[in-house]
Amino acid sequence: MELILQNTASGKREPIFASDGKTVRFYCCGPTVYGPAHVGNFRTFLVQDLFRRVCEASGLTMTHVRNVTDVDDKTIRESTAQKIPLKEFTLGWQKRFEDDCAELNLLAPHHSPSAVDHIKEQIDLIEKLVDRGHAYKGDDGSVYFRVSSFDRYGDLAHIRRDAQKENADGRINSDDEYSKDDVADFALWKARKPEDGENFWESPWGEGRPGWHIECSAMSMRYLGPSIDVHGGGVDLTFPHHENEVAQSECATGEHFVRHWFHSAHLMVEGRKMSKSLGNLYTLDDLKEKGYTPQEVRWALMSGHYRKTLNFTFDALNAGRKALTRVSALVQKLEEKGGESKDLQPDNLEGDFQSAWSSLLTDLNVPQALGFLMKEITRGEKEGDSLSPEEAGKWLASSRFLLTVLGIDLEAWMALQNDEAEESSAPAEIVKMAEDRWAAKKEKNFAEADRLRDAIQSAGWQVKDTPEGFELTEA
Repeated sequence: MELILQNTASGKREPIFASDGKTVRFYCCGPTVYGPAHVGNFRTFLVQDLFRRVCEASGLTMTHVRNVTDVDDKTIRESTAQKIPLKEFTLGWQKRFEDDCAELNLLAPHHSPSAVDHIKEQIDLIEKLVDRGHAYKGDDGSVYFRVSSFDRYGDLAHIRRDAQKENADGRINSDDEYSKDDVADFALWKARKPEDGENFWESPWGEGRPGWHIECSAMSMRYLGPSIDVHGGGVDLTFPHHENEVAQSECATGEHFVRHWFHSAHLMVEGRKMSKSLGNLYTLDDLKEKGYTPQEVRWALMSGHYRKTLNFTFDALNAGRKALTRVSALVQKLEEKGGESKDLQPDNLEGDFQSAWSSLLTDLNVPQALGFLMKEITRGEKEGDSLSPEEAGKWLASSRFLLTVLGIDLEAWMALQNDEAEESSAPAEIVKMAEDRWAAKKEKNFAEADRLRDAIQSAGWQVKDTPEGFELTEA
């Protein structure tokens, strides 16, 4: 079976394949490294990781490129404010991002090029556009792309050229509005300004730095060639960023830039938009401080369909914890029966395991896949005692295959639970009762929750509810 994925450009589900018959060339817009990434950022990167994992599990070979934006208005402003050289400043945040990715079990891209390290490629690409009449130097010394020179501008985002109300930078900048031939044109090269400080490079048009849009075209061409198979990013990048990538790339090369566009939807937190004022721009460290593990965060972030807005909640984090608790207990039980988890190919999956895999191949339908996986967990819990070692091994191999495709590192999660259990003063059976009580409350089984609370109290412990879960103290 092949992976079928929604193509933003066509509005249809289309198969994923390597156009050269060998390797799927996959490019993703990466982070702007001026601060810690939050859960909204990681939702997009996690969806892209899941896409790669499903592709590779289905037998496709991938080359995955994800850029790093380390020069733009934000990185310059923040590094200047902190009086740290730009490269030193951005490398620090890049390492923080990569460390978070590793904890969330995201596969490392094959290439992670940075904008600063590819200034020459960007200048060379801009020169081609100027030479071919698609770009020009404005009165302010900056170089702009002439949007009117590309007839298909707006096709990706399904926006008519005459209906555009903003310029292609996504905003009207009063500083350069009158330097352009057309307000819709966007910057390829930005002339040096006082606030740039020492962050500038020499070019045929004078001192300055690249615009944001040109870097992705230059770096995707550098590592994947002029035409690529799949390009991913958040839905907010469709216009203008990806639209601009198409225009500048195809005008420079004369070749079709991207065959398949892959966009993921926004994220809300507890039903509200993320914002600094609401205090809900959670980073991975924030959630770890609240007691959640990276694998529980990963579970919650992938629990919704990638093309639908995800409501990220503490209930979802707790549901992930409960699911991981159940699957880890079952895995340990079946291993004790002598079940051996061997490598398994997707063609050998059966029952709801096969249905889960089919769901992933159908536009990455993770919610449906998780539903089938939980059905198999329920079956294993009921039938585990009667399974033979061979049957237990088949269940273990099937669950291991799906968890690996989903990027869930069960062993890492179990190790953290063991560490926490060793640090906790509460006996394991008391912790288990408290976890069961919390789950019963979430399921509105208040009678069972009250029974477990009384049992905990009878054992000499008090359980106190918190927004993120519970706390245990000796009575």
